Amino acid sequence: MTDKITIAVSKGRIYDETIPLLAKLGIVLKDDPKKSRKLILDTNQSNIKVTIIRATDVPTYVEHGAAELGIAGKDVLMEYSGDSLYEPLNLGIAKCRMMLAGLKDAKPIIDRPRVVTKYINITRNYFADRGQQVEIIKLYGSMELGPVLGLSDWIVDLVDTGNTLKANGLITLDHIADISSRLVVNKAAMKMKNKLLKPIINQLADIVENSES
Repeated sequence: MTDKITIAVSKGRIYDETIPLLAKLGIVLKDDPKKSRKLILDTNQSNIKVTIIRATDVPTYVEHGAAELGIAGKDVLMEYSGDSLYEPLNLGIAKCRMMLAGLKDAKPIIDRPRVVTKYINITRNYFADRGQQVEIIKLYGSMELGPVLGLSDWIVDLVDTGNTLKANGLITLDHIADISSRLVVNKAAMKMKNKLLKPIINQLADIVENSES
């Protein structure tokens, strides 16, 4: 059994808030991802590597064993359809909310509502739980334009401050889920490398608990 551990981290805000957590574990990057073109980054611990990838790819890399550990937003995990991941820890970082929103001065909806989102599974499950039929249209960005330009009645998207909604004349209609980043673990690695992974998980849990107290 190899003692190598790869940690998959998504780019952007999650990466920025994960690096201090790893530092508290004594895991420090030797490479600066903003300067290096390397895709797998070395750390001060020779057996631990960090790879920085697209948020939506993190669970795929972890489920298929390319990385033993991963850090991804709950939105990504809710949207993902795999079942070979453990999700042992809510890291409590990169917090935001998954919301249903629409135009502030919208006219009554006569036909089946249209919803734009990049979160197809989350949206489908949300409306199924409500027993409501909707037409879901997938977009990859600028969801707020959907209602503004008449493409949709509503949007389902992540909301942080709500300023973008307000600037485009939208208001929140319902709170779907609280979102934060989670630690995920490959199920096979959890069995095969338990002695290596369990201390990392336990130490992270202690760090999170202390930060909340």
